[in-house]
Amino acid sequence: MKKKMILFIALIATVGAALAGCGSTEAQGDGETTTVKIGLNGSGVPLWEPIQEKAAEEGINIELVEFSDYVRPNLALADGDIDLNAFQTVSYFDSFIEEHDLDLEPIGTTLIAPMGVYSEEYDNLENIPEGSTIAIPKEATNMGRALLLLEKSGIITLPDDFDGNGSLDKIKENPKNIEFTPVVAAQTPRVLPDVAASVINNGVAVEAGFVPVDDAVFIEGDTATPYINIIAARADEADKEAYQKIVEIYQTEEIAEHIRETYNDSLIPTFVSLEKIGW
Repeated sequence: MKKKMILFIALIATVGAALAGCGSTEAQGDGETTTVKIGLNGSGVPLWEPIQEKAAEEGINIELVEFSDYVRPNLALADGDIDLNAFQTVSYFDSFIEEHDLDLEPIGTTLIAPMGVYSEEYDNLENIPEGSTIAIPKEATNMGRALLLLEKSGIITLPDDFDGNGSLDKIKENPKNIEFTPVVAAQTPRVLPDVAASVINNGVAVEAGFVPVDDAVFIEGDTATPYINIIAARADEADKEAYQKIVEIYQTEEIAEHIRETYNDSLIPTFVSLEKIGW
């Protein structure tokens, strides 16, 4: 009998440990505190610090979980290791969940990290001579975004049914006969001395010492809908009150101003409906 009782207590302890952690609720003081684990990449941590403070006032304890890549945050969310993540564009998210067959969905929009065109020689893309070389990121999603930006700038024209996935053979018109050189995204700043211009992702540009809104000769605006960043949750938990409260806190003017100040206007707070991003 004693052995059975010990086994029963051990089983209860094991189950309790398994249920602890993500999305847990604990009694604390006069009320309950809900713990929410949010997956980020390292550069996003300063942005979330005031959100943590505001959430704590609402009884929500936000734990920030840092990742060093762009694959594990979605897999960790799907596996239940974290409750939310906030690190990716809706374009990347849509592609990733389709490829990996994950039941996740966005619950709110956050910001745009605008891609820009940079040049050491020209301060206006109209002045780039015929036959010049422009470097673009070689990864398919990044290249597609770069081509859309170059179309907006007037350098090229793309077909009406362009799907956002980059490939140089999708360029419909190239009136200046520009030569496009694909390079790894992280190398796009380093090739600037050798090209007329280079299309550089926001984070890469900041790491290279640029202030995108000041230094880019042409930059995305907040209308680049596929590249709006999102907060994502598991689909069956998307309506959880605590999660919706976190989105509400994020989408305030106070946090928008914090984003602008913290990142020197390099990130654009973008709070739009989920319908606008295709959800």
